Amino acid sequence: MAADQLTIALDANGADAGPAEVARAAALAAAGGEVRVRVFGPVAEIGRPDAGRDSRTPRGAGSFAPGVELVDAPVSIAKAADPARAVRSTPASSIVQAVRAVADGRADALVSGGSTGAALAAGLFHVKRARGVHRPALAVLVPVPGRPFLLLDCGANVEVRPEHLVQFAHMGAAFMEAVIGLERPRVALLSNGTEANKGTEDVQAAHAALAGAAGLTFAGNVEGFAVGTGEADVIVTDGFTGNVFLKVMEGTADTLLRAVREAATSSARAKAGGLLLRPALAGLRDAIDPEAQGGAFLLGLRRLGVVPHGSFGPNGIARAIELAARGVRADVIGRTHDRLAAAGALRRPSEAVATVPDP
Repeated sequence: MAADQLTIALDANGADAGPAEVARAAALAAAGGEVRVRVFGPVAEIGRPDAGRDSRTPRGAGSFAPGVELVDAPVSIAKAADPARAVRSTPASSIVQAVRAVADGRADALVSGGSTGAALAAGLFHVKRARGVHRPALAVLVPVPGRPFLLLDCGANVEVRPEHLVQFAHMGAAFMEAVIGLERPRVALLSNGTEANKGTEDVQAAHAALAGAAGLTFAGNVEGFAVGTGEADVIVTDGFTGNVFLKVMEGTADTLLRAVREAATSSARAKAGGLLLRPALAGLRDAIDPEAQGGAFLLGLRRLGVVPHGSFGPNGIARAIELAARGVRADVIGRTHDRLAAAGALRRPSEAVATVPDP
């Protein structure tokens, strides 16, 4: 084992592809030898790694493929109506076991494509929030060709206060500096107008606080039109708005690509032109593919987590594992906390804080 080899805890339950495909993703990620993956899931449903997708040969706990270990954890709470209660009452579930491995130091980061609520609740109970952080946030790098930007929160917090948005802004800036290598990223608030008095009262209050924040390049408010314009490198919003915003973008991009493909095959002349456009369209498809990004970073806990879409296949989940390892090596958690401290944006001990995330 390489001295700097990292171990990633992977929850195999909850993803649409099923536990066998999640385990196959672990094998893909571990093939390069830079990470080890400890997979928590139902070993009875996981076939041999070299037998293809149709294998029904069960695999026992233990070694699965080079660099991959299976831990039998068949219980799933991915569809639990109350994730916090399920985490408390089901310690044998795969997500709780995976998170505890991270909390205990048996793994360096978590990857889970199951329930975001369960991953958040388990993280808060076992890994704990970072000192002075109000609430964790999900941050995803949106793959706009030539002008990607970081969106947060995109699903962790339905309701937020101004101080939460301020922390999200500093978390996003720290991420872009640490992981992307972007100096002085421009940070903006998502609103229904660019003026400082637009948006909810909380957005307006956050705007006032960020406008005077030291060490932060604040670009003010941006509207939904800012997608693809390069006006901001980090866009901050609440988790409800961010989640809807992200899914509308992804759905629109998928619809447009399908429409282009259909138009390019609608006639003999269109097919001839389509052959010429195929390389460029393939490049565009790859540039906006959510799986290529690996998923969203869970920021604000004491250890790192990555949450890929539940719809991702093995390649996307493998990318999420690689992304988690990259985040650990870049010390995203430490650098995010340092920025919050330097900006005076950490929660004061006297301020109350919720125990679990919004559902």
